[in-house]
Amino acid sequence: MSDSTQVKELEARKQGWTEKVEASLKKRPERKTEFATDSQITIDRLYTPADLNEFEYEEQLGFPGEYPFTRGVQPTMYRGRHWTMRQYAGFGSAEETNERFKYLLQQGQTGLSCAFDLPTQIGYDSDQPLSRGEVGKVGVAIDSLKDMEILFDGIPLDKVSTSMTINAPASVLLAMYIAVAEKQGISPDKLSGTIQNDILKEYVARGTYIFPPAESMRLITNIFAYCAKSVPNWNTISISGYHIREAGATAVQEIAFTLADGIAYVDAAIKAGLDVDQFAPRLSFFFNAHVNFSEEIAKFRAARRIWAKIMKERFGAKDAKSMMLRFHTQTAGSTLTAQQPDVNIMRVAFQALSAVLGGTQSLHTNSRDEALALPTEHSVLIALRTQQVIGYEIGVADTVDPLGGSYFIEKLTNEIESKVWEYIQKIEDLGGATKSIERGYMQKEIQESAYRYQKAVESGSQVVIGVNKFQMKKEPPQELMRVDPAVEQLQVAKTRKVREERDNKAVEKCLSNLKEAAKTDANLMPLMIDAVKAYATLGEICDVLREVFGEYQAVATI
Repeated sequence: MSDSTQVKELEARKQGWTEKVEASLKKRPERKTEFATDSQITIDRLYTPADLNEFEYEEQLGFPGEYPFTRGVQPTMYRGRHWTMRQYAGFGSAEETNERFKYLLQQGQTGLSCAFDLPTQIGYDSDQPLSRGEVGKVGVAIDSLKDMEILFDGIPLDKVSTSMTINAPASVLLAMYIAVAEKQGISPDKLSGTIQNDILKEYVARGTYIFPPAESMRLITNIFAYCAKSVPNWNTISISGYHIREAGATAVQEIAFTLADGIAYVDAAIKAGLDVDQFAPRLSFFFNAHVNFSEEIAKFRAARRIWAKIMKERFGAKDAKSMMLRFHTQTAGSTLTAQQPDVNIMRVAFQALSAVLGGTQSLHTNSRDEALALPTEHSVLIALRTQQVIGYEIGVADTVDPLGGSYFIEKLTNEIESKVWEYIQKIEDLGGATKSIERGYMQKEIQESAYRYQKAVESGSQVVIGVNKFQMKKEPPQELMRVDPAVEQLQVAKTRKVREERDNKAVEKCLSNLKEAAKTDANLMPLMIDAVKAYATLGEICDVLREVFGEYQAVATI
């Protein structure tokens, strides 16, 4: 509203209405004395145009596909094409995961998303003593190019977009993917997909790091440079707020810390000599869709607007694609409960809907039984069908930004943006994301938020159905998925066979070349591709880099 007289009249009418309502509360009180989002943003009883008195449409909202992209990165959004329905999958052996990939594609999934087991995530082969008991448990075991060949057997990589949740050894897994594609007769420029490749959030929230920050950032910028020339359709990083949120962060912290990490990656790439408009269009993000429905929608819209301003005003990007915050969303695993697991279906549906109303480009819906085990085929099908119902049946994909202009959503978007900027400035004052991580600032903020949430659950002020309200006594589910313990023995045997049958002199030469190059400022991606083609294992490649780079030791926070 721009007419000050109208605003004052509306504010006066709202005040009169509020007084009447509050007088009636003596007989019929509200459910709580205070209402707030998960980020402790106060929720008013009613929102009117007066709450958006200073709102500037062009500056804060604009049109879809145009700066500042609050309403979406594409002009027609889902009227043109649905978001990529990309269910996360990976367990046991490459053979088993290949079967699950094919099943999901047959059921209408439009992109692959690969989970790797813990040894793979931290750069160990399956026969490394530290891998014992973890092979194939939380994802698929990948030790060499042979495993990658099996994983994508019968899946044309020029027809399918693949996302890989891998960070510390991301360059090695990308090298394997490129090599598999070449074996299929597909050149790197025909590949599309994403590697997570976000090491900063590993230091903050997840822990699957290998190398120190500076050396890790070097590997990341090597990927940026290599892909800009050779794999132009590949998203070279998925800057992840998901794991930050799962560790206990609020919605505001999730966006602030993720975008601060994004600033650090852009800074590092520019310092490495890359032009911002050369690599920025291939940056992508990964966010969490949590349970506070309205806050999540506003969070996604605010994130787009903030990132557009950062890229334009701070980094001087000229290409509109460099200013677009494109993101994948996963529903919140931390909200799933082992109690009454069928309730998780509803949680996931509403979380997925918030991501769609917030304008996501890609979406994974968690399965009902993930608080208990890896998802069964039946459970993952329900999760996929949830996305399909949202996309095809309920009509929310028929217009762009359906909640744009809502007094509440626009006010909440503005408030989230303001609080995010405060955090970003604090991180800048500490010397940037890397310095704030080294000092334990982000970690401590997340820990405090997680503690406040847990206290609220235990006191009952934060209701979790089946956990602290509406509990039921029921037998635990029987039909859960379990990884066969024999998978580890088979994987170890397979890896040792690869070492026996390959040309070990060629492997030694490739690893020696990689080691010497790691001591210089050379781009290591071509050397990694040579090594994986010779069937050097993931662990062997990472061990060479460990020798040169050293290993990161976690920072204690108090």
